[in-house]
Amino acid sequence: MTKPSFTIFGATEIDQAAITQMEAAMRLPVSVAGALMPDAHPGYGLPIGGVLATLNAVIPYGVGVDIGCRMCLSAYPLPDSHLTKNRDKLKKILTDNTRFGRQAFKKPMDHEVLEHRAFKEIAVLRNLKDKAAEQIGTSGSGNHFVEFGVLELPEANEWNLPGGKYLAVLSHSGSRGLGAEIARHYTRVAKDIRGLKGEAGNLAWLDLDSAEGREYWEAMHLAGAYASANHHQIHERISRDLGEQPLLRVENHHNFAWKEKLPDGSEVIIHRKGATPAGKGALGIIPGSMTAPGFIVKGLGNAQSLESAAHGAGRKLSRSAAKKSFTPKMISDVLKQNGVELIGGGTDEAPMAYKDIRQVMEHQRDLVQIAGVFTPKIVRMCGDNSPAED
Repeated sequence: MTKPSFTIFGATEIDQAAITQMEAAMRLPVSVAGALMPDAHPGYGLPIGGVLATLNAVIPYGVGVDIGCRMCLSAYPLPDSHLTKNRDKLKKILTDNTRFGRQAFKKPMDHEVLEHRAFKEIAVLRNLKDKAAEQIGTSGSGNHFVEFGVLELPEANEWNLPGGKYLAVLSHSGSRGLGAEIARHYTRVAKDIRGLKGEAGNLAWLDLDSAEGREYWEAMHLAGAYASANHHQIHERISRDLGEQPLLRVENHHNFAWKEKLPDGSEVIIHRKGATPAGKGALGIIPGSMTAPGFIVKGLGNAQSLESAAHGAGRKLSRSAAKKSFTPKMISDVLKQNGVELIGGGTDEAPMAYKDIRQVMEHQRDLVQIAGVFTPKIVRMCGDNSPAED
């Protein structure tokens, strides 16, 4: 039986290893369609930047370790000059109101997601509630960040706001330990069911009409809701210290699976591992590096990409290669040239380790249109060089 082919967007930007991983995913008996985004690079099982449609099956590592990892942007009724005039104050706001990696707040905020019935009904979740409560409102390590910057909107925009430049906050984080343990547990379950080992095991799937598949689906949605709650609390804390409420907020998952329909009407499970949903009219965020712009985008509903787009610039160097290639001084010089201040961060997150976001955007002109441009200015990261999947 001939397996379906998949569309590659921006093939010149993509490492062959990521293409090879996508080819392996397309050979699964449950796979029916796929696409590879221009920011793609190798991951575990499905490549990061891979989009895969399956029939009645979900692949835990097709979603990723950081379930529901997402972007969230809030823009405030403050001009860009507020950033220049209040830089020290804004740095303190970031330091006071964000936590990364193993850090936690002494008094975490409460949230209704912590009372979700799944914490009682699904065995693997029962021992994760306390950790989730401890970590809520915080960010992971690796490439996760919270940053102040300038959002520029055109005169005609989605929010009917005056065109111009606004102070904004952009955050990138996911479901922390909760999502990671869900991913690990159900991947082990899927591997046992399929009898798969090694790299092939990372593509093990669960049938959605099985008890295990239904359990994972509910746990995945809980992790997604938890990831959203993390961002909302981060932005709530920052808004409080700013003394302002946002004029607009845009957010989207990029490690998740959705029930959607293909153009022929068949229902499938769309895995977007490091890919932004880009259905017609859907708003999302595609960040660059800490010295490059990010973009609010509006989806064009392109069927060839399974209504998806890139989730960022994408790495051109692995974390280990970046550590070997760049020194703190090299990074400091690049940041200074771009007028960016970094709090934390490691050499593995050097902006030079990332692809050119402008080229990535050029490769997806048929997937999204740009609705706003965000330029980072004060970036807060973990700084412990811990690896983290996007």
